[in-house]
Amino acid sequence: MFSVRIDVMGVGFDNLTKSEFTAKAEDMLRNKERGYVVTPNAEIVYESIHDDAFRALLNDASMVLPDGAGVVLGAKILGTPIKEKVAGIEFGEEVCKLLAKNNGRLYLLGSKPGIANAAGEKLAQKYPGLVICGTADGYFKDEKAVIEKINEAKPDVLFVCLGAPKQEKFIKEHFDELDVTLMLGLGGSLDGYAGVAQRAPKWMIDLSLEWLYRLMKEPKRLGRMMRLPKFVAICTGEKLRRKRNG
Repeated sequence: MFSVRIDVMGVGFDNLTKSEFTAKAEDMLRNKERGYVVTPNAEIVYESIHDDAFRALLNDASMVLPDGAGVVLGAKILGTPIKEKVAGIEFGEEVCKLLAKNNGRLYLLGSKPGIANAAGEKLAQKYPGLVICGTADGYFKDEKAVIEKINEAKPDVLFVCLGAPKQEKFIKEHFDELDVTLMLGLGGSLDGYAGVAQRAPKWMIDLSLEWLYRLMKEPKRLGRMMRLPKFVAICTGEKLRRKRNG
């Protein structure tokens, strides 16, 4: 599926709805078209502004999902609206549904010991037909051994949940070694799938207040959250600069 990319401070986001992203993933899996998916929010875009290599890595992805209201707001400020926010944790479940149709195989990598196992059990129960072919926590030191373990499990899809930018760098660095069709960088999604972390109530998600819920649950995130207003300020400054330059 062809997609126009919307530039938000140097990161090109695919301007697709969740259902359109899912259709593209289905095509890639059906055709064995290898690729990887990234899910940047405003914090990640802010970090990429100061890291050229990381920004290039994001832009090289097969799909770049706008994971966060901040990205949608930034695109709107810049005069290039994005269709909708597409949360990585939700897209991951859509991919699980696709795999479940044909007994597709999924490998889960990341989070604390035991979390990936718990997430796998819950996902397999929720989506009959989905095969969880292996799991590993994110506290590994020997990347070669992890890659061998993944390849031995023969997954169709790999969820890499190591947090940004570690997960994206892992995928990119080992892309040619990993015998997997589709790889997704999904941050803390395994905690959500396992049930150890709760998402915000739907009404808060609908009002783009998920960030506030996270802050209420984890006050220590305040430092990271301060990147959001900085990101908005940078987008506003860029809009003014473009206006001055015609």
